[in-house]
Amino acid sequence: MRNIVNISLPNDMVNIVKKEVKKRGYASTSEFFRHLIRMWNQEKLAEELKKDYGDVKKGKIKLRTLKSLKALR
Repeated sequence: MRNIVNISLPNDMVNIVKKEVKKRGYASTSEFFRHLIRMWNQEKLAEELKKDYGDVKKGKIKLRTLKSLKALR
């Protein structure tokens, strides 16, 4: 299911978005913003993984070896 979200941008930002949509071949302005949100989300996840990796190195988190798929249940 999709929802509509309206945003207000100053003219200079609208012009930038329109140029990027055309230049990069996005199907629409919505696709451009979906791409930006995906990139933001990937960066956020990468930061969380980096923090968790640091915690593992410091011994704050212990990794367990998965011995079977049943262990996931």
